[in-house]
Amino acid sequence: MLMRFLWAGLMAGLLAGVPAAAIQHFTTTPLIIHAEMYEHAEHSDHAALEGAAGMQDGKVMPAGYILAHGPAAEEASGEWAPDDGLERTFYTSIATVITAIGYAFMLLAAMFLAKSEITPRTGLLWGLAGFAAAGLAPSLGLSPELPGSAAAGLLSRQIWWTTTVVTTAGGLWLILRVSSPLAIIVGVVLMVVPHLIGAPHPEVMTSEVPSELAAHFAASSLVLHAIVWALAGVAAGFMWQRGETPAEL
Repeated sequence: MLMRFLWAGLMAGLLAGVPAAAIQHFTTTPLIIHAEMYEHAEHSDHAALEGAAGMQDGKVMPAGYILAHGPAAEEASGEWAPDDGLERTFYTSIATVITAIGYAFMLLAAMFLAKSEITPRTGLLWGLAGFAAAGLAPSLGLSPELPGSAAAGLLSRQIWWTTTVVTTAGGLWLILRVSSPLAIIVGVVLMVVPHLIGAPHPEVMTSEVPSELAAHFAASSLVLHAIVWALAGVAAGFMWQRGETPAEL
């Protein structure tokens, strides 16, 4: 059973992750690269102004100061980053495939624990539920962001995002699996509470990228997220039904 679980999850993640990575390459990745141009230009302007102010004050700016927030920040700090082009595409695709494998394992585990029949159809339904909990619900408060977008502190956003995912998943479980009147009421309350509290946002809503670009990215990211969850669910059900692992054949 364990080998069947591992084999189905791994293969399902590959089946879902490869096409998702291809879609990502032609949709969200170009938008991110475009936004980075605005971010780098903005940082370069700020650095130039600060450098000029430092010279007027008669102060010597530290070596590499102007590059600290620019495109060469990785070189100045010694941090590694993939080069644009094939190398960046490769590592981005690998990350997408690994994410899809994780989704497939989570969906298989959830269906197994819920004693649900594991088929492509049920996998799709569980995948859509996973997207609703991990993608759609958090986006109501924190939409997908491009580099250079205004954002609150990272820790506060992570706490709110995690809380929203957990409460939404719990609410969906109560509504769809338990389905008693009390469970439905509690489930709805759980799903609504994070949004009543509100997601953390910066005091000043400023952005270095055009609003049209940010809106396009948010929409594209959500569609891609839904595709990954759906493909992972369908592939997990399909691979599980295949049954035997290569070692058992």
